Amino acid sequence: MNEAYILVVDDEPDIRTLVKEILEDEGYEVGAAENAEKARQARRARRPDLTLLDIWMPDTDGISLLKEWASNSGLDTPVIMMSGHGTVETAVEATRLGAYDFLEKPLSTAKLLVTIKNALETAQLKQENIGLRRASGSVTEPVGRSVTMQNLREQVKRIAQHDTPVLLMGESGSGKEVFARYLHQSSNRRDGPFVRVPVAGLTNANSAAELFGIEDGDYVHFGSLEQANGGTLFLEDIIDMDLGVQARLLSALKSQSFMRVDGSAPVSINVRIVAATSHEPARAVADGKLREDLYYHLNVVPLEIPPLRSHRDDIPELLNYYIDQLASTEGLPYRRFTVGAQNRLRNYSWPGNIRELKNVVHRLLILGSGADIDQEEIDVSLGEVGEVGEHSESDIPHGFELPLKEAREQFERSYLEYQLRMTGGSISKVAERIGLERTHLYRKIRALGIDPKRLSANPD
Repeated sequence: MNEAYILVVDDEPDIRTLVKEILEDEGYEVGAAENAEKARQARRARRPDLTLLDIWMPDTDGISLLKEWASNSGLDTPVIMMSGHGTVETAVEATRLGAYDFLEKPLSTAKLLVTIKNALETAQLKQENIGLRRASGSVTEPVGRSVTMQNLREQVKRIAQHDTPVLLMGESGSGKEVFARYLHQSSNRRDGPFVRVPVAGLTNANSAAELFGIEDGDYVHFGSLEQANGGTLFLEDIIDMDLGVQARLLSALKSQSFMRVDGSAPVSINVRIVAATSHEPARAVADGKLREDLYYHLNVVPLEIPPLRSHRDDIPELLNYYIDQLASTEGLPYRRFTVGAQNRLRNYSWPGNIRELKNVVHRLLILGSGADIDQEEIDVSLGEVGEVGEHSESDIPHGFELPLKEAREQFERSYLEYQLRMTGGSISKVAERIGLERTHLYRKIRALGIDPKRLSANPD
């Protein structure tokens, strides 16, 4: 993994040179800018992991530049302000705008290095926490003591030592994201970011912007590829990606560089790609849904994640794992599966795989009572879940008869309209509430034809 890239912005040449030399001696990559305009250009050319920003500069002061970055694309990486003539009011204003810290000149080398180290660690922890919340309880190491799972973990550890792309294949709910995270944690990129992109959740209108970012004058939105620089980009549901974006992605992977949407210069990256699909990729190529050249580029190391029914010996351990997890994270009561209940679950077909197992445990802890979960309670719960079978037309849930793209857009529209009603039409509150970056939310709302003003009144 690359060392952190730090941008030093200061109009005094001696300070720029000194700070650059100190940081390079510490193993960081360093860029330098002498004023606000040069800082904009440097930030547009490469997303910094951290910025050291002087307040007093000849063209635009640092506080104004910080405000510009915060209002345009948000401060997704830490900014440390520097000044030899700072005041308490200036420091407070910088902190209010999102600056990580405020350092007074002359700079103390020891304090500078400690502040940078702490800022980078805080940013990494924040990114990991976001990832864990979005993963909804993903495990660090795939659970299971069966021969199948032991062999699979060993295989992932061997693959992790090489930087080649990986294509994960397996049924929906089988644990592909868990293995992607395990591969990342087992690799030499473990200290870098792990960025998950659910391709099926993107519309054709915003998928290119989400992956590659956008430039519009001084406004820069850093896409997922840049956010994953030095780490791993996990592309979930790769076959759902627009064919035009697939071509653009392949070019980026081959050259390890790309152009942002409306960008003016190429951006270099160092990213490992892990792609996943629950479909047969060769069939998708034949059907024209997956580019053949992209398929061969990603399929250097294919890895098949088995369905739960093929390693039933792991079911008791998985049950105990999710009981412990849900009890500790959601305060649900601990309950114990009887031998009969475990035997019933071992013989169930699990069409939804591990995701379905977790949902069943969740339901049993919420709706059940008593210390033990017996076979009768399991039968009732599985009856609610339902084995795969025939259904009458009246049994089909609303929207399930639609093609996937239309069903997804219908759900997203209803979901976002509901969230906007709950927040009085506030985009910023919805973005915070659902864990979506604000500019991405704006684009999605426009693509779905939603009018936030129409939904600004809260329901009675």
